[in-house]
Amino acid sequence: MSGLSPIVEVRDVSITFPGVKALDNVSFRLLPGEVHALMGENGAGKSTLIKALTGVYQIDSGAILIGGVERHLTGTASAQEAGLSTVYQEVNLCPNLSIGENVMLGREVRGWLGIDWTATHAEAQRALARLGLGDLDPRATLSSISIAMQQLVAISRAMVTDSTVLILDEPTSSLDSNEVEVLFDVVRRLRDQGVAILFVSHFLDQVYEISDRVTVLRNGR
Repeated sequence: MSGLSPIVEVRDVSITFPGVKALDNVSFRLLPGEVHALMGENGAGKSTLIKALTGVYQIDSGAILIGGVERHLTGTASAQEAGLSTVYQEVNLCPNLSIGENVMLGREVRGWLGIDWTATHAEAQRALARLGLGDLDPRATLSSISIAMQQLVAISRAMVTDSTVLILDEPTSSLDSNEVEVLFDVVRRLRDQGVAILFVSHFLDQVYEISDRVTVLRNGR
């Protein structure tokens, strides 16, 4: 793995808020086909780093390179355009819509008469099957499945864009041990497909189980 070129490289990035240096010359490399854990206590800078990678925060100094090219991310749309998707701890989906509608939201298949729902649900089925979730009925209402499965639907939605980088922000905080294993099966499947995964967690046992490498932040460094 050491011979691979990084898909994401953070070089000496700093971000300062009034009275606080949230990130202080932080550098790290995220490789394709690896699960890279990001750890640190509350206030260490993990959320700030994620928001820098997703374009929510602008960096004060340093550089973010994606695929070897320096990128100036201006928001979540530009981050997604660059191949970075994020799934947060709180599932950001629409429980009143179907699983398939959530997976394909904003990317529905369209025909002459508007959205082709048959084709859209078929595309959702393919996206779910890619993650080993082919047993889920894309026409079922999202609210009919567990929070853990909704988290996997959120990951499937993130991967519809063919993202090369998936950021998982505390994805296991509300899951039991069996649900964590289902999630980890999906994470391993994506890793084996060459996706780079940044895994943010406080749980050391989970970090040791799933991660290939670890970066620890402390006081923004």
